[in-house]
Amino acid sequence: MTAGETIRGLLELTRPVNAVAAGVLTFIGAFVAGGAAAAPLETVGAVGATVLAVGAGNAINDYFDREIDRINRPDRAIPRGAVSPRGALAFSAVLFAAAVGLAVLLPTAALAIAGINLLALVAYTEVFKGLPGLGNALVAYLVGSTFLFGAAAVGEIRPAVVLFLLAAIATVTREIVKDVEDLEGDREEGLRTLPIVVGERRALHVATALLVLAAIASPIPYLYGFFGYAYLALVIPADAVMLYAAYEGYEDPTAGQTHLKYGMFLATLAFIVGRAATANAASVTG
Repeated sequence: MTAGETIRGLLELTRPVNAVAAGVLTFIGAFVAGGAAAAPLETVGAVGATVLAVGAGNAINDYFDREIDRINRPDRAIPRGAVSPRGALAFSAVLFAAAVGLAVLLPTAALAIAGINLLALVAYTEVFKGLPGLGNALVAYLVGSTFLFGAAAVGEIRPAVVLFLLAAIATVTREIVKDVEDLEGDREEGLRTLPIVVGERRALHVATALLVLAAIASPIPYLYGFFGYAYLALVIPADAVMLYAAYEGYEDPTAGQTHLKYGMFLATLAFIVGRAATANAASVTG
């Protein structure tokens, strides 16, 4: 293996698109809380810590999943030999250390969230990944908490709480659909994911029910006056996309979980537009 292939393999371990996307979610949390412009250094530090921590978590997940990936994802860096298991573990440790170095510069609430999340990432890969429902719930918390982390970094966590809850519920749905997609490899490895324990159809019923609850709850920021009509104009189509994706997952889990991503992106955009419209209206009336 050449040095270039190894570097490429290390970069692949971090899932750079996912890591950067998590950093964007952290920025959105700060923006929704109204503090991204007022606290730019804290926002940048939180975004950087998120990208590094998610990259580290993805790398250590591939380390623990290397045998499963030989079945489900043989093209990944460790199964194909681009990175050794020990190299992946060391790389993950370096990224974790860098993330902690940035997080310690943030307010106490943000530091607390960062500490909990780092522990949760390791706990997921070693303990919770193969447990029915619990692993899905932990991943959902981690995704949703990026919004809380960004908000806490700028000192105002409350505006991001609803966004955290909605993102977490949508993520649980997507994780269950992904477990249905990965059923063969997970069963071969002896894992006890929700589809293995209760069956594919029942697991998808749970995922769909949770998503329906999220859709019902999504107007809350409008009802409480946090955001106006601009938010509703985007969040309602987002709900429709995600509900269709859950339905689609019964026949095609791969397409279903991909389209769930699109719906989650549109829902996040609804919060951005809602916050921007509210801030603009406040500046006009002020």
